[in-house]
Amino acid sequence: MIKETIKEAETRMKGAIQSLEEDLSGIRTGRASPALVERLQIEYYGAPTPLIQLASVSVPDPRALMIRPFDATALKAIERGILASDLGLTPNNDGKVIRLNLPPLTEERRRDLVKVVHNRLEDSRVAIRNIRRDLIKDLREFEKEKMISEDDLKRGEEELQKLTDRFVQQVDSVGYQKEKEIMEV
Repeated sequence: MIKETIKEAETRMKGAIQSLEEDLSGIRTGRASPALVERLQIEYYGAPTPLIQLASVSVPDPRALMIRPFDATALKAIERGILASDLGLTPNNDGKVIRLNLPPLTEERRRDLVKVVHNRLEDSRVAIRNIRRDLIKDLREFEKEKMISEDDLKRGEEELQKLTDRFVQQVDSVGYQKEKEIMEV
């Protein structure tokens, strides 16, 4: 019973880390990366659609992205979506493709991005602690229903805490790497 609960906690916490990594991949560093725009939601025929489903994104040079829509009619929608996003980029539309030129990051902008990263890290830590809280509640429920003993409950809580600490440390490590990447000139 406890092993399954710990297994579930580990799976959910891994999911939180994976979600954080995907989230951070969209935060811009000094070089162009398709991940910057791939998950951008574009209003396409009245439905929000990820850009990756509407176009191919390539990196022609380190400071530029080229977006080639699969459907030429989506060009304007993609352009509007980029302008509406918080990327702070101006799309250049030539009728066939959209080019995004990434200006070099200023020191102030880098610090702002680091603050955004810290907020996302804190959200992930909270998510991991919420998973721990939910599963401790489940373990206490099991103990109340006499499915596990009080000692098993204590052992389970300790294991969950160790697991939580390990994943919070992983969050910090992922954040440190991203921060280093952003501040690198």
